[in-house]
Amino acid sequence: MAWNTNLRWRLPITCLILQVTMVVLFGVFVRYDIQADAHWWLEKKRKNISSDVENEFYYRYPSFQDVHAMVFVGFGFLMTFLQRYGFSAVGFNFLLAAFGIQWALLMQGWFHYFEEGHIVLSVENIIQADFCVASSCVAFGAVLGKVSPMQLLIMTFFQVTLFAVNEFILLNLIEAKDAGGSMTIHTFGAYFGLTVTWILYRKNLDQSKQRQSSVYHSDLFAMIGTLFLWIYWPSFNSASSLHGDAQHRAALNTYLSLAACVLTTVTVSSIVHKKGKLDMVHIQNATLAGGVGVGTAAEMMLTPYGALIVGFFCGIFSTLGFAYLSPFLESRFRIQDTCGIHNLHGIPGIIGGIVGAVTAAYSSPDVYGEPGIVHSFGFGSYKVDWTKRMQGRSQIFGLLLSLGMALVGGIIVGFILKLPFWGQAADENCFEDSIYWEVPEEVNTVYIPEDPAHKHSTSLVPAIPLVLPTASGSMVPPVPPTPPVSLVTSAPSAALVH
Repeated sequence: MAWNTNLRWRLPITCLILQVTMVVLFGVFVRYDIQADAHWWLEKKRKNISSDVENEFYYRYPSFQDVHAMVFVGFGFLMTFLQRYGFSAVGFNFLLAAFGIQWALLMQGWFHYFEEGHIVLSVENIIQADFCVASSCVAFGAVLGKVSPMQLLIMTFFQVTLFAVNEFILLNLIEAKDAGGSMTIHTFGAYFGLTVTWILYRKNLDQSKQRQSSVYHSDLFAMIGTLFLWIYWPSFNSASSLHGDAQHRAALNTYLSLAACVLTTVTVSSIVHKKGKLDMVHIQNATLAGGVGVGTAAEMMLTPYGALIVGFFCGIFSTLGFAYLSPFLESRFRIQDTCGIHNLHGIPGIIGGIVGAVTAAYSSPDVYGEPGIVHSFGFGSYKVDWTKRMQGRSQIFGLLLSLGMALVGGIIVGFILKLPFWGQAADENCFEDSIYWEVPEEVNTVYIPEDPAHKHSTSLVPAIPLVLPTASGSMVPPVPPTPPVSLVTSAPSAALVH
């Protein structure tokens, strides 16, 4: 079926409506937090605060910078591996994230930061909004190359809404711990995206199979995204942790898990190849699985060697997933997962949820100390008669809730996106930038062999021109030799000229 992909009026009108709506809602509901308000100096006097350094901004903003770079640069460039879809990977990720953070600030604000009729806005809000949008970026990876920007905006709207509801139930009602978002961000985002792409199954996608591959330079660009994500992931997992030891521990555990994950990814990637070569898809993606797998337990007393074990197994399962599970799911279950998010976010996210449940269930005052266990889990303080076994169960319930919300929400949103008026491309035109972007025409250099009738010097180093005397005594430079080859520029379709 051929759809109309001309979005000249539909996309601008949709973007304008959404942005005007955001302006109105922000005007009605959003106000600065006291630490960002001009009345901060009065607050300092009231609380006897001596320095502006105690403002939350100076504590949280470095973490926010890292998380922000991950969302816009890391996720964006990680998806540039497709040879003809680089503009869309970075550009559409930019679009959905820019809209998503605004809607997330409202949705999460109504649930978590609503005071006296207004949402109070601080640096903590924008970190949480980036976390929410990271889940949307994960889901984008499943449908990459197969949906229009209109569909992405609609999908982001619903996913952010469901994310905020799921997060509130998991963190505030079930009272599970999920510092790095293994359950709320990665598991929810992955299985939401997989369910959507399952509903949007394209039976003739093989017609675009040639473009659903990489070339040398596109893989190199994707590796830039990998390195940004890998470097900043400790900040991602620790950004929302409590001050002091919890944040310190979350960064260390993530750092160690990521390092172990790289080695096991390289090991398995070499083993599964008949000639022992490495697959760039594995190195771009599976090396990050350790950051996902350690997320829930990042701020817990996982121990350094425990963090290494988590990264060890995440690297193995993620790489095997890319090698064997993704082709199986596509052929048997019609799940066309463009970026392999099931292997990078889905499986490691479930591992992370289980690791968090086990670590919480076996927590004890001997490990944490009495004040430490109260500080980490709330045992004995606001959680009256709460035991470590109950905390372990709440962690499992949180994981199951994230899976259920993702699957049900993905089915509903998938059927909404399947409607034929969203400007989606036909099966034979997927993974192609020129459907939605003005793509500059590439210019290739064509080599024309020299005429064999001419004899030229084989030297490639230009000689210094000599000035020769004439019969009259004047000095005349010699005539430069004819160049051995000529270079002609042509459009990409131009054939080699003989």
